[in-house]
Amino acid sequence: MEMPPYLVPHSSEPIEILYADADLLLVRKPDLLLSVPGRHPLNRDCLITRLQADYPSARTVHRLDLDTSGIMIIALSAQSQSVLGRLFQERRVCKEYEAVVYGQVTADSGEIDLPIARDWENRPRQKICRRTGRHALTLYTVTERRDDRTRLLLEPVTGRSHQLRIHMASLGHPILGCDMYAHPQALAMASRLLLHASRIAFPHPVTEEWMDVSCPPPF
Repeated sequence: MEMPPYLVPHSSEPIEILYADADLLLVRKPDLLLSVPGRHPLNRDCLITRLQADYPSARTVHRLDLDTSGIMIIALSAQSQSVLGRLFQERRVCKEYEAVVYGQVTADSGEIDLPIARDWENRPRQKICRRTGRHALTLYTVTERRDDRTRLLLEPVTGRSHQLRIHMASLGHPILGCDMYAHPQALAMASRLLLHASRIAFPHPVTEEWMDVSCPPPF
């Protein structure tokens, strides 16, 4: 028997415009809002379709997971999209995330260098796989410790799907509220995924002016 389609939650939280010019937007995506339309017609509501109501030429350059909130770059022309896409490929876009993870992370800072591959039998999950995985590197810095949790600043050097979630889980410190990689206790400790894209910096695709915009997390 065919399974019914998964219908994603529809966030009613508005999209905040952090910066706008003729070439691009910097926006704050709420959690539980898709970046782009899903395959099912009932999953068409998303960040880009909402933005296109006011900015018809808006087009995506990168994505955030459904459960992740924070800053996204939106191109307003084909030229900007092409240049921004190249900046991401060349790793010239600096991205920072804030996360709250389970337990106390001992080291004040460090790096996680573990290859990630698709977990085909458990899609859309990913997995650590040294044989077939693609290189994935995450830098982390502790900003606060509590009895049962740690707040981190995360810098993904690469941009693999679910990279931050699976890398933190691999250390034994899953992100709180993560329904894919957290154990039941860590999942129950937050009502949402405590992961937020808090800062992005890059050269403007037209003027080459250095852009550096921050957006604090709501948690």
